[in-house]
Amino acid sequence: MLTYQTLPARHVSEFAAAVREGLLKPGQRELPSKYLYDEVGSALFETICLLPEYGLTRADARLLQTHAQEIVDRLPSPIHVAELGSGSGKKTRWILEALSRRQRTYYFPIEISPAALAACEKELGQIDMVSMVGYEQPYLEGLRAVAQGRDEGDHLLVLFLGSTIGNFDRAAGEDFLHEVREILQPGDALLLGTDLEKDTATQLLAYNDPAGVTAAFNLNVLARINRELGADFDLSFFRHEARWNYEERRIEMHLRSMRRQSVRIPLANLRLMLNEGETIWTESSHKYQPEEVVRMAERTGFQCKGQWIDEEWPFAQNLLIVV
Repeated sequence: MLTYQTLPARHVSEFAAAVREGLLKPGQRELPSKYLYDEVGSALFETICLLPEYGLTRADARLLQTHAQEIVDRLPSPIHVAELGSGSGKKTRWILEALSRRQRTYYFPIEISPAALAACEKELGQIDMVSMVGYEQPYLEGLRAVAQGRDEGDHLLVLFLGSTIGNFDRAAGEDFLHEVREILQPGDALLLGTDLEKDTATQLLAYNDPAGVTAAFNLNVLARINRELGADFDLSFFRHEARWNYEERRIEMHLRSMRRQSVRIPLANLRLMLNEGETIWTESSHKYQPEEVVRMAERTGFQCKGQWIDEEWPFAQNLLIVV
């Protein structure tokens, strides 16, 4: 008998609806990338960040460690920090410690993963002069709540690190930045991480490591559907694939069906037939050029007041100010 976790009805209904919509999408079946990050997926992603092939996270961290004080010095006071998708919060420490040297700071991690928020609390909860309040909400919903709760005269620094913006299609990414801008006020800031284009072999290896950790991370989304929605995916009948899409300048992660197979997902009221060779698209990671980020900022109501690029792994931290 299939068993699955007992979860809040709202969570189950939203997850089930997203799974049903994505898997019935004409032409290319999809699953939203945010569902990769349950407790198991978040732990696997933390492991990916340690792999030698995945240089993005180390570049992100190096830039923050080296330039945190310079970044903070360009911001007004008082300023508090809201982070979209905090993960474990390890990279955020340098920004918070730099701010804590000049003021008491409120830090608001915004995450849909309760496991990530718990890890963040453990990592950052004891920094002097920093008070932490977590929001278990989607990005924009959480950011609106933080912005509405600010005191008059307070500014916000929004962190969107790790090139998460690359998970959006380019037009959708710009739409998202527009929405962030609408929530903020003049003088507020957004620190945006963007992974930059590099040679194709290096990019592909970062998303298809020899140890198979990224494959396990990708396959876990099917295991999650089994656990939470009562599905009967057989993970041994799927293979992880990473592709470089030259036209769109992005890495795509797919799960390829290795045989013709039928799958039931009871809580999504769905039964589907997958053909041999058919894929489910689970994540995109768009890559940028430095000047492209500056233009994107201008189109969405920001000005780029600082851009720091890692020399070892092409990656940029971009300080965008609301105008």
